[in-house]
Amino acid sequence: MKYVSVNVRGRVQGVGFRYFTQHTAVECNITGWVKNEDDGSVHIEAQGNEEDMSRFLELIKKGPSRFANVREMDVTALDGDPKFNAFKIKY
Repeated sequence: MKYVSVNVRGRVQGVGFRYFTQHTAVECNITGWVKNEDDGSVHIEAQGNEEDMSRFLELIKKGPSRFANVREMDVTALDGDPKFNAFKIKY
């Protein structure tokens, strides 16, 4: 299993990015969470197998619509097993 922290910057708030991320995670068998940050970025912690995670991250780079614009995406591998049981939106 791969466990990552992802920081996404660009036009990623107010464009349905968190909902898109949750929907994409469910489609890709990814568990974890997504949250808007005060600086306008979006933070994701996600866990899944290598193949599913690669697909998930590629889709996240594209964003949810023509209104979103992912300029930068930093992915950091994390240690541990958070044992997420679903993919949630944090507020």
